[in-house]
Amino acid sequence: MPEASPTHSTRGLRVLLVEDQRDIAANIWDFLERRGYEVDHCGDGAAGLQRAMQGRFDAIVLDLGLPRLDGLDLCKRLREAGHGVPVLMLTARDTLEDKLRGFAEGADDYMVKPFAMRELEARIRALLRARHACTVLSFGPLSYDAEQLVAFRENRRIELTRLQGLLLAALLRDAPRVTSHERLMAAAWGLSGGESGALHTQMYEIRQLVDKPFAHPLIRTVRGLGYRLLAPP
Repeated sequence: MPEASPTHSTRGLRVLLVEDQRDIAANIWDFLERRGYEVDHCGDGAAGLQRAMQGRFDAIVLDLGLPRLDGLDLCKRLREAGHGVPVLMLTARDTLEDKLRGFAEGADDYMVKPFAMRELEARIRALLRARHACTVLSFGPLSYDAEQLVAFRENRRIELTRLQGLLLAALLRDAPRVTSHERLMAAAWGLSGGESGALHTQMYEIRQLVDKPFAHPLIRTVRGLGYRLLAPP
């Protein structure tokens, strides 16, 4: 196989690798650095979470079976804190239930060990493409920057969590059509689907941020169906 070499599209991209197995971590680090990535490494979950919170990374490669803090808990805490950085989970757990739980906690992709390094990089690149494909959505006076997790209305900046951002993005993509409960739950919680109670709680919080400070509400409830965005009169 020819030597991996850097490309213009990968040079300078920062990847946080959270992996406690030294041989696997060394192989991934070496491969990605030869491809032009800047790699930072942590060997346990607690250190990985702290580094992820403090640093600006383009992607995180995250093992699940970590000392001090499990990878699932790390990902969950990261998402609850509003960090939308793409997360690729690595694990030996290969059941459907394991994968669904990983997606439910905020993973963007999932690879089962052992894996090929070229596939690992291909998946990282796919995550980065998806993240940057369409980062700004708008309808009427409301816009949302998915990369920054920030909405704007009437020149007011509105900070959102990752979960709130996913729901608002789904509404913006469908506006002014109705976005069903099922579609919203799939957008926010993936294949796990989420729960209607959690959805309604999140929508209440979004309304407090996006509608309450303004004269005209944008988010409307469509009883029994879902929610929609309607431009003010």
